[in-house]
Amino acid sequence: MATNNNSIISSSSNSSATATPNSSSTTMTPPPSTTPSRYENQKRRDWNTFCQYLRNHRPPLSLSMCSGVHVLEFLRYLDQFGKTKVHNQTCPFYGLPNPPAPCPCPLRQAWGSLDALIGRLRAAYEEHGGRPEGNPFGARAVRIYLREVRDFQAKARGVSYEKKRKRPKLKVPVPSSPQQQSSAPTPPTLADATAASEFSLF
Repeated sequence: MATNNNSIISSSSNSSATATPNSSSTTMTPPPSTTPSRYENQKRRDWNTFCQYLRNHRPPLSLSMCSGVHVLEFLRYLDQFGKTKVHNQTCPFYGLPNPPAPCPCPLRQAWGSLDALIGRLRAAYEEHGGRPEGNPFGARAVRIYLREVRDFQAKARGVSYEKKRKRPKLKVPVPSSPQQQSSAPTPPTLADATAASEFSLF
């Protein structure tokens, strides 16, 4: 009878030992969810807006038929939603960064917004299977247009888009160590000068 009890105890202990890892395996923590960044969200919205513009185009355009000319049309289309006052050359406030009164000059998209938009769309085009060498957002005509917008808005608004150069850091002289100070020659004292003058008289 003792052997039967021992076998029952050993079998129960083995079953409890095997149940432990199963219980631990059921409590696995789910992987942390990755949320897209603000840049990725904005890039997705810009891409959807551009694709919607191509669908509403007359005649409708496919992405493979899109060129730099269509990108320029899209940028000019966005000007109607701009919020930046760009003065005309005939406006008395032309070139003033802070005009003292309102004027009838039109609102345009700021150059910085257009430049950032083209950068996001250029990246989104390649992410959706477009070839880098055929990217319409990197066309030469688009780069020239952005440069002209930057120069004109800088003159009309009286602002500068040039990057400020960093001033070179001044080198602070390193103090000499006590050993260097001890090895340096000591200047002559007044007593030495007097002794030297007396010696030269004889």
